[in-house]
Amino acid sequence: MSLKTSELPFKERVERQVHNEIMRRAVVKAQETIGANRQKMVDELGHWEEWRDAAKQIRNHVLANLDAYLYQLSEKVSQNGGHVFFAETAEEATDYIRKIALEKNAKKIVKSKSMVTEEIGMNHVLEAEGIKVVETDLGEYLLQIADDKPSHIVVPAIHKDRHQIRKDLQEKLGYQGTETPEEMTAFIRKVIRRDFLEADIGISGCNFAVAETGSLCLVTNEGNLRLATTVPKTHIAVMGMERIAPTFKEVDVLITMLCRSAVGAKLTGYNTWLTGPRLEGETDGPEDFHLVIVDNGRSKILESEFKEVLRCIRCGACLNTCPAYRQIGGHGYGSIYPGPIGAVISPLLGGYQDFKELPYACSLCSGCNSVCPVKIPLAQLILRHRENIAQSGMTPLTERLSIKGFNFANAHPAIWDSSVKIGAKLAGRFIKNGKAPIRAGALAEWTKARDLPQPEGESFRSWFANREKN
Repeated sequence: MSLKTSELPFKERVERQVHNEIMRRAVVKAQETIGANRQKMVDELGHWEEWRDAAKQIRNHVLANLDAYLYQLSEKVSQNGGHVFFAETAEEATDYIRKIALEKNAKKIVKSKSMVTEEIGMNHVLEAEGIKVVETDLGEYLLQIADDKPSHIVVPAIHKDRHQIRKDLQEKLGYQGTETPEEMTAFIRKVIRRDFLEADIGISGCNFAVAETGSLCLVTNEGNLRLATTVPKTHIAVMGMERIAPTFKEVDVLITMLCRSAVGAKLTGYNTWLTGPRLEGETDGPEDFHLVIVDNGRSKILESEFKEVLRCIRCGACLNTCPAYRQIGGHGYGSIYPGPIGAVISPLLGGYQDFKELPYACSLCSGCNSVCPVKIPLAQLILRHRENIAQSGMTPLTERLSIKGFNFANAHPAIWDSSVKIGAKLAGRFIKNGKAPIRAGALAEWTKARDLPQPEGESFRSWFANREKN
């Protein structure tokens, strides 16, 4: 998998998802449940806006001093006995990981949930070498056996219900049990446990790296990550270059915000801290540790007008409140980063050519701004994308001509007044049953799922003027 998850045109993806009733019911339920739990945690913590300000300041400080913290982190990891590799591109990152796997003669790799490994398409590269990669996060594992794509940053299989999951387990793994989540989970746990014991390498992401000590902070709810990072002889951690905290003191603030924002909990079930490979005399942990620090376009974002998006801690709160995501789910975006955060970061990492439609999958309601724990102005950044797309001439020709015509008429009162009067009369005559006679372009798209009001045949200004006379 890589950043792009679908080759279908944007409108076709959206059309499919809008009619996916299972997905829409699942997303509505998840948004309401997580949203309610999150609010309880926010209220319980108290002084929420002050916590948000603190988290924002921490992330801004890191971004402003990223070069120094990256150097400090790499030095500490090396001192702890680990290896550090800076990958400028996705290809450099996957090539380094592939070489390690081949050097270790790896046949099987277990992997915990990681957005950045999906971003760089790591699994495909390793599988092309004949290496089996097993996703051990429950949601990711379900998607892997079904050859499906994630639709949420935190809850990747949010679009599936228990009936679909049981069917996948039955067809792919011969499962004969019931549809109860507990029984299906127990079955999967038993299957994956064998993979942990047989794996040559374990791969993880990184929620935060502590520059002061060279430690990694990883938060999970299933415990699979601890097995993936301690049982295999080699552990490879992959992190986006911005995911750093200066000390444990700052991590404390960031985890407090992450867990509450992501799943509405004080803490996740497992909070794991890793500092290098196993030392002499220790019985647990890998013999070999590698940290792959991925740029993949982040340096360019850092020096651009969109640098605030790098504050993101991947909590998914913006998805859990977004009305557009509620209707089209994650697959409608065609990116592993869906929702408001995806509408901003996907065009930056993957380019406007593939993701120019995503900034328009937004009502600009600003709900995402109000829930973001690090105060990223997502709505404003989405609007900035739209401005850039329009200025670059990537919008459809008919749309550009329509806007030019509107601006011209709007700048000339006489033309505007005449156009409104004529338009009101034509609309009153031709709009029938809520539909206009012209079914093309943006108007056709806009009226597809809604009816136009039946016009009275005159403009408001004319009606108001006649009313005053009478």
